Amino acid sequence: MMTQPVPSSVPKSVAPSPAVPTADPLTHVELTWIEKRIENWIRFGRPAHAQTIDGSRRVVSFVPGSIFAFMRWASNDFGTVVSRIDIVRAVAPGEGFQTLPFVRPGGEILLRADGWPKVEKVLQHIDAVEALHIHGADVAPDHWRHVHNRLTVGHMPRLYTLERHQAWLKRRECEQ
Repeated sequence: MMTQPVPSSVPKSVAPSPAVPTADPLTHVELTWIEKRIENWIRFGRPAHAQTIDGSRRVVSFVPGSIFAFMRWASNDFGTVVSRIDIVRAVAPGEGFQTLPFVRPGGEILLRADGWPKVEKVLQHIDAVEALHIHGADVAPDHWRHVHNRLTVGHMPRLYTLERHQAWLKRRECEQ
């Protein structure tokens, strides 16, 4: 692969950006479903657009600022090889982001859990939030960070309550 020379106007210590910014503000997530082999799906979130590629693949897209949970599970002839959940905030063009497989361009990862025991705890936490009739995408991003941090060190996260949710909604209102 040939690389283009760095223009003389760019200092030698600064490399040109490897990616050209696009006008597309959406975060795209490629979902694959091959029964008992590769199963990627959205656990919660509000896609702005969905496109079916073929019988086993589709792409869902999220507007900047929206939050979604992306589940990945894969197996081979010997058992499970990947069991993972990421809770991600879709970013706006020009915002910093972390890369994540199957997510373009990437997003702000609020929570990451690998391995079935941790993934199961996250799913139980999501179920508890939904039992309060709160959509996971509406939960305060700081709460998902809290859940990530607590599970990472082996502690139980605080429950998300209606009071916490009301406080988040008021804080968000003040920021606008």
